[in-house]
Amino acid sequence: MSRNKINKQTNVASETTPMRAVVYARYSSSGQREESIEGQLRDCYEFARKNNLNIIGEYVDKALSGKTDNRPDFQRMLRDSERGHFEAIIMWKMDRFARNRYDSAMYKYRLKKNGVRIFYAKETIPEGPEGIILESVLEGYAEYYSENLSQNVRRGLYDSALELKTLGQTVIGYKKGLDGRFEIDPGQAAVVQRIFNEYAAGERAKDIYGRLNDEGYRTSRGGMFNKNSIRRILQNEKYIGIYEYEDIRVEGGVPAIIDRDLFQKVQTMVEKHHVSPGAKRERYLLTAKLFCGLCGSPMTGDGGTSRNGSVHSYYTCNKRKYDRNCKKERAPKEWIEKLVVKGLFELVSSDEFINTVADKVIEYQVRERGRSALEALEARQKDNEKKIANLLNAIESGTNTPSVKSRLIELESERANIDKGIARELISDPTLDKKQIIFFLERFKNGDIEDEAYCVMLVDTFLNSVFLYNDDRLVLVLNYSGNGSKVTLSTVEKAIDGGGAVCSSFTPSTAPSP
Repeated sequence: MSRNKINKQTNVASETTPMRAVVYARYSSSGQREESIEGQLRDCYEFARKNNLNIIGEYVDKALSGKTDNRPDFQRMLRDSERGHFEAIIMWKMDRFARNRYDSAMYKYRLKKNGVRIFYAKETIPEGPEGIILESVLEGYAEYYSENLSQNVRRGLYDSALELKTLGQTVIGYKKGLDGRFEIDPGQAAVVQRIFNEYAAGERAKDIYGRLNDEGYRTSRGGMFNKNSIRRILQNEKYIGIYEYEDIRVEGGVPAIIDRDLFQKVQTMVEKHHVSPGAKRERYLLTAKLFCGLCGSPMTGDGGTSRNGSVHSYYTCNKRKYDRNCKKERAPKEWIEKLVVKGLFELVSSDEFINTVADKVIEYQVRERGRSALEALEARQKDNEKKIANLLNAIESGTNTPSVKSRLIELESERANIDKGIARELISDPTLDKKQIIFFLERFKNGDIEDEAYCVMLVDTFLNSVFLYNDDRLVLVLNYSGNGSKVTLSTVEKAIDGGGAVCSSFTPSTAPSP
């Protein structure tokens, strides 16, 4: 039993308000023409029209290969995604995004964190809960590949850091000297001193950066000043002469711009201004995954402060919260999250579970690969070979006309193009074997359930949904199934009665009283 979530790359939810979307189009330098961009845009706009997406902009890279991420509009699109300019990206096909599977996984993960969904106008990315696990495996490969690739780069940077080089850093107040080290830029250094002096005198950061922007000053990267850039400047130890890189820390390694007494005074003020009760935003780990066992409605984060100032956080059934039509008790946030994480951790610590999930992911790969462009190319290849064989038989039988020869040349040319297409597909879409999948799934076995980042990764990868009942009984629906059925409250209850194979039901210790 499983609960299929709407795949972020294929199905567009039917909201009444159209989602803000942009189009990314690209053609490489390998013989493609300008018209290919126009065709991509036309198909993307048609896709948007059919799927309630409102296109607000376009990003186009011309004559640039997808094998590199050094594409101006692609990088600009990534930066704009961080600023919340749009909610979705539409591309013609997957290979417009990246030919490198590892880069693709990393950038998709980055967009996902920015709340951006990806759609393909001419390709359907098949749904299925195992796809979520496969995506996690690919992200693991991306991390491994990136780490391995950057080792030599880091080694070179470390050697340069021992010589106190700038390492390409841009820091307002400094410039790169002829020896490759930091050198004071008098004009910018005056701006840094002004920021420290005004802040130490009690000026608000907002007033400081407002005046700087109005007077035409900009950050080291040419952007407008804001509260974050001001805070970074105020906390940067380079300004008191400290050079730091990884485990290298050299007093006097940089020419100082600010004296230590002023710097220490500012640090005390920054800490006082930025540390306050309730400043940290509460994160609800089970958002969009926790459901009421009585009515099936989502249970969402809720909370409040008691008379003595204590902050309490809960998950509350939406039906109870908004129309009082459900009697489900609210669940303490810390209690329910710890139980779910503990249950998942126990599952992923089992070799049997890891093997079962790996088998399901392999099945998923085989199933989805069969629907890909590769299958169509292989079918064309078989048809082409059959036609060539028939013509050769005809020639051997004495039918050797100019038209037969011409047709044979056409088919052989077509075969060469098909072979190239198959080679491209095999390179751009490698298949992971079971050993590779198990290797990366086993990283979950060594995780720390007290580490928030690990808990997020564990829940996002393996957990599809959780149903909580009034007797504190939990039903965990996992991201693997094989049957693609959608879980509802009734199917969950049937699975409990019938002992569903991939649905874990357990009764934990009673929840603390709200």
